Amino acid sequence: MRFEFKLRHLIGVVSGIFLLVLDLLVFRDARLFQPLFGVGLFILISPFWIDVLKENKKQAEIEIKFLEFVRALVETIKSGIPIPKAILHISTADYGHLTPYVKKLANQIEWGMPLREALETFARDTNNRVINRSISIVMEAERSGGNISEVLSAVTTSIMQIKKIKEERKSNTYSQMVQGYFIFFVFIVIMLVLQIYLMPQLADISGTIAIGVTGGFEAYLEGEEPPTAGGLNFDSIFLSLIMIQGFFAGIMIGKFAEGELRRGIKHSLIVMIISYLIITTLRGI
Repeated sequence: MRFEFKLRHLIGVVSGIFLLVLDLLVFRDARLFQPLFGVGLFILISPFWIDVLKENKKQAEIEIKFLEFVRALVETIKSGIPIPKAILHISTADYGHLTPYVKKLANQIEWGMPLREALETFARDTNNRVINRSISIVMEAERSGGNISEVLSAVTTSIMQIKKIKEERKSNTYSQMVQGYFIFFVFIVIMLVLQIYLMPQLADISGTIAIGVTGGFEAYLEGEEPPTAGGLNFDSIFLSLIMIQGFFAGIMIGKFAEGELRRGIKHSLIVMIISYLIITTLRGI
């Protein structure tokens, strides 16, 4: 994916940095420090995150429009028109986000570029794995003297079957994705109960145990330094556990729902940001 730095990216970065600096200077010793820090960080990365989501949506549309393009190309070739002229003929149709790439392909063929080179450029420009794989199959068939029309038909059928399987899997795993979110937020509740309720209760059992085991939770409840035991900061430990759990939970949710680990980054960011805001806000109440 190629990022293009635009004005909205600059606005997001400047706004995020401004809020982070303001948080450090004004709210450093306040209970709002950590929640505002999370909000500032989210504002900082949100323009780039939105670009990733838009690119994923764009690539999904390109795959669908590529099927329309190939079907139109097959029908035109079957009517007896050579492939280069068939591409020029169907390039006038609207293929959504795929249209600029089809126009470029038609222009290159019209200017005399060899069909193989033009198709390879087309696949490279779209930066889509499905299109790259399909064009490679077509090129191998053309090199071995196969029937291009039949190969394109087979490729179209294969892509449609794969997309149908993906949609069915996504529909079948939707309940698992919801369960993954539910289980994670139950984990957050357990950690909050442990940190806010159970540990202070243990601190009240014995002053000696409270100091030796919980590291001074009583002082923490009175607004002093966070509890430590042997140099350990329980606030940081609990928050780190939740962030680690959120990251891997999101990765697995993405793997189950969409079949790719990299798609899970979206879910990881969602659960990590929400959990961070919940923990830092409720802990400060």
